[in-house]
This record gives sequence, C-alpha cells and structure tokens, in this order.
Amino acid sequence: MNCSNCGHLNDGGKFCVKCGHKLQEEAAVSQTAAASEYQSQSQPQTAYVPQQPNQRVRQAKKVSKSFFSYFTEGIKNPTATAHAAGESQFVNALITVILYALSIPIMLYVGWKLLLIQFVRSMFKLPIISEELVPSDMEDFNTGTDLIKATDINSIIHFNFTDFVFKQGIFIFIGLAVIIGATYVAAKFGKVDVSFKEFFSRFGTFMIIPTALLLIGLVLAFLHVEYFSYFMNFGLLSIFLVVPFTIASFKQNGTNGLDRIYSTLIVYVVITIVLTFIANGLGEEAKTIITRMGNSSELNDLF
Repeated sequence: MNCSNCGHLNDGGKFCVKCGHKLQEEAAVSQTAAASEYQSQSQPQTAYVPQQPNQRVRQAKKVSKSFFSYFTEGIKNPTATAHAAGESQFVNALITVILYALSIPIMLYVGWKLLLIQFVRSMFKLPIISEELVPSDMEDFNTGTDLIKATDINSIIHFNFTDFVFKQGIFIFIGLAVIIGATYVAAKFGKVDVSFKEFFSRFGTFMIIPTALLLIGLVLAFLHVEYFSYFMNFGLLSIFLVVPFTIASFKQNGTNGLDRIYSTLIVYVVITIVLTFIANGLGEEAKTIITRMGNSSELNDLF
C-alpha cells in the first residue's frame, strides 16, 4: 500500500515505515471511494423527463382560446360571424348561452342593493309622494342609502350565493332552451332546412352582443356603479332581436312555408311567457330577501 503522505510502498501494517503516517485511514477512504464509484457505474442513469401538462388542462386552454377568438370576432363582425357559424361552433355557442344565463343572477346577487335603492328613489320621485316630502326626509334617505351600501347585508340575511345563482341560472338556461327550441320549430315551419346544431350555433352567435352587454353590466355591478341595470335591461331585451336575425339568416326552401313575420311573432309570444316565468321566479326570491330583511334583528339594529 502506497503512503499518501510520502508515497513510500509499504507491505502492510498500520503506519508507514518511512514517515509514520497512518495507513488504515487511507484504506478506508480508498474503499469508500471505490464503492461509491462502483455504485455510480452499476446503477443506470435515468434521464429527466419533463412532466407533461394534464390532458384536461390542455383541452381547457384550447377551448378557452377558441372561445375568446370566436367571441371577439362576434363582437367585431356579428353578422358575418353568425352566417359563418356551423356545427363546429356548437360548443362556443353553448358557452355563450351559459354565460348569458349565469351573468343575470350573478349581476342581481352583486347589485341587488343598488337596485333596491334605485327602486326606493324612484318611489320618492312620484308626485303623490314627493309633494309630501320635506328636505330632511331626503337627507335621512341619503344617509340610509350610504349605510346600506357600506354594510354587508348578505351576511346578515344569509343570502346564499350558490343557492341563488345556480338555481336561477339553471332556470334561465331552461327558458333560453325553450326559446331556441321554439325558434327552431318556427324556422322549420318556414321551410328552413337546417340541423339543430347548426341552428343553435347561429342563434348562440347572434347572442354574443347581448351577452357582452350583460358582462359589461356585471363588471359595473362589481364596481357598484348604478348604471349596470341599463346594460342588464338591454341584454334582456336584445333577445327579441336575436330571434328575427336568426330566422332571416337562413334561406327558405320554397314559398309555401310559414311567413317569417308570423314565425317571429309566434316566438315573441313564447319569449314573453318565458320572461314572465323568469320574472316571477326572481320576484319570489325578492320576496324572500325582503322577508329575511324584515325578520333580521341585526339589520333592524342598523336603523
């Protein structure tokens, strides 16, 4: 064994015969290094494989990118985009309809306090009431509205987001499905030869503008801007324009089918019925809220 200190070759022993350096330490280090080198050589090297993104995540990114492109193009060129929409745009049209259905209850959930204040303010402006008011009454009202805006009343009356938004959202979506189905039936009576998926895609594409109006109103509601209600109303009433635009966008096969004017009027009757049911449902929710407000001791303590 060679001494690591002086290099002298020793036959054995614990110490170097020339310099006295301890040899057993060197042997242990050599054996450890050799064993480590052997293990590193005997074990196969595993190459680093970068983790692949989840298939669902990639699919979600693909769908969202496609929808964003479709939605922005529908805002810039609504008529051309709708006429070009075929069955391949069915998913994007479905997402648009779902956004339309959900944005209304979310907007109402976020901005119902502002709507309540607007309603009371409009009542104050009625001649029969305003004539009996004195300036101090309006000052008290303004103080009360500021207090309502600053208070998290949802937590006091236990106004559940999931229960209200999803229940009303599903209700509105079913109403839209009835309207789309009635429009499709009216188009078929008008001798329009088209599949339901293609018809749905075109109807949903024409709904991009109304949905955009509702989304703008939703942002304004989150910012507590009272004008959000105008965008909500425009978005709701725009459905009356989507129906004739969709029916007129298809070519009739023959002249003996139902006239498009009558088709549109029939669907308008269906829309009126559906909106009445939706309004009744929202009215019941409003009654529940008002009842909870009246029974809330915490809310009464504020005033």
